[in-house]
Amino acid sequence: MDLPHRRQFLHLAAVAGALPAVSRLASAQAYPSKSVRIVVGFAAGGGTDIMARLMAQSLSERLGQQFIVENRPGAGSNIATELVVNAVPDGYTLLAACLPNASNVMFYDNLKFNFLRDITPIAGIAFDPYVLEVNPSVPARTFGELVALAKANPGKINMASGGVGAGNHIAGELFKMRAGVDLVHVPYRGAGPGLVDLLGGQVQVMFNVVSTSLEYVRTGKLRALAVATATRHAAFPDVPTVAEFLPGYEASFWTGIGAPKGTSAEIVNKLNKEINAALDDPKLKARLTEWDAAALPGSPADFGKFIADETEKWSKVIRAANIKPE
Repeated sequence: MDLPHRRQFLHLAAVAGALPAVSRLASAQAYPSKSVRIVVGFAAGGGTDIMARLMAQSLSERLGQQFIVENRPGAGSNIATELVVNAVPDGYTLLAACLPNASNVMFYDNLKFNFLRDITPIAGIAFDPYVLEVNPSVPARTFGELVALAKANPGKINMASGGVGAGNHIAGELFKMRAGVDLVHVPYRGAGPGLVDLLGGQVQVMFNVVSTSLEYVRTGKLRALAVATATRHAAFPDVPTVAEFLPGYEASFWTGIGAPKGTSAEIVNKLNKEINAALDDPKLKARLTEWDAAALPGSPADFGKFIADETEKWSKVIRAANIKPE
């Protein structure tokens, strides 16, 4: 090959080699060019659904295309997760990732996906800490008094949850192990029915999220004994943390956004940038404050590490408590 032709060949080869990168960049710059769906693994009205809808509204405004929430409840969010895992990794099908995704890794034996491998983390949205609360009829006004009461009456105090393996169930199991108490677990089909029976006195104890606890505690319908944050929560400034009695204890329900494995880094980074910008927007901040939820900003790597840490933590609890699906 003579020199002019060789130079032309090398130039064309270099251009061809750059085309995939240019194509990906152009695709990311054009994204989104149509509506995007965020799949939620729970029914409308729950915490994950609310956080997903708040973020969908913000992203629609910021990116000029509709971000639409699609509810696919069932199997502790596994139906929704499997749908997203099998979707085309083009950024137009996203998952509202949440605490059950981390705990389900150990809880279910025959999942058709590996959450840590098959879902690409994009960004966190918010976390909603749990509160250890009792019906006012319970003769315990402090965390220590509840532990003493439970130790004096093993197997006689009922602890409600949103279902076997639910976030507030495993938070309760961690409390039982760390405090050395024997509470009877009473699972419900969702945290809402469990909360109704806690208010009615049919069950005595429950770990409930701050957002749905606040009004009942303020009006005296429930008694908050401890919050599960690392430091005291602004909504309950006079309520101690569980960690003040059981060092290192922390439990929160969290929500974020993930995508199918193989979604381009350009799209992931663009969504991460816009989600973090939305979390910093005063309008969304005000909405999160209304729900007493705290923003969970950070990079895709930050969110990925957070999920991995949560998976390891709750897998140990599920294994130690020998929790099995119903």
